[in-house]
Amino acid sequence: MEILVCIKEVPDDSVQIKLNVETQQPDLKDITPVVNAFDTYALEMATRLKEEVEGNVTVVSIGSEEVKNSLKNCLAVGADEAYLVKEDNVEQYDSLKIAKKLAEAVKNIEEARGKKFDAIFCGKETTDHATSQVPVMLADELGLGVMSNIIDIKKLEDSIEAKQELDEGYRVYEGKLPVVISVNKPNYDPRYPTIKSKMQARKKPIEELAVEFNSDDLIKVVKIYEPAKRAAGVKINEEAVEDTVAKAMEIMAEAKIF
Repeated sequence: MEILVCIKEVPDDSVQIKLNVETQQPDLKDITPVVNAFDTYALEMATRLKEEVEGNVTVVSIGSEEVKNSLKNCLAVGADEAYLVKEDNVEQYDSLKIAKKLAEAVKNIEEARGKKFDAIFCGKETTDHATSQVPVMLADELGLGVMSNIIDIKKLEDSIEAKQELDEGYRVYEGKLPVVISVNKPNYDPRYPTIKSKMQARKKPIEELAVEFNSDDLIKVVKIYEPAKRAAGVKINEEAVEDTVAKAMEIMAEAKIF
């Protein structure tokens, strides 16, 4: 089975990011770039599928030369091949343009390898922009079906059975191959690389794809600002329940909540 995983390098979301007072831009100089968390889930799900049915996992990303470090990490935890579309201004293109260029990259990889992909995995969103748009747009550009918000999959004869997480519960449905799958957090964590797998990954080449970007398509960010800080809560220390309720009603009335 031929599987592709689309990944993006993002600032480490475990670190609190603040705006630079002078530039009014996110201060990222001391933040280590990492593979987007939802993309790591997608890669782990794809790798488990490969191990179950046998096949090959390829990863692709759009970004600068530095993204090769993240692609090497992907090679150390299950991917077999890696491709990079070099573009230093990737953050200045909208979701549709990224999806179009990913679709172009997919076709170029398929042509170079002489094989079509059976499944294309993406994280459901990126932790830096969280638009959740690229997987659906990519599927549209490729003329494929899309299965969104998936937390578990099972390979059938010529289709994928997927478990989708909803606000009210779960839904299991089936999609014919080839298909695009956007992945939410499953009930397992991505695997860690071993020293051996890291050494092996260093020896694997990362192919660069010639996909042209047009600078006329750049978008302009009008403003970036931090969310408003939440006001401190009020603690009610009345002993009796009746007094507590009365005090709460009094506070809400003064705040004109009702």
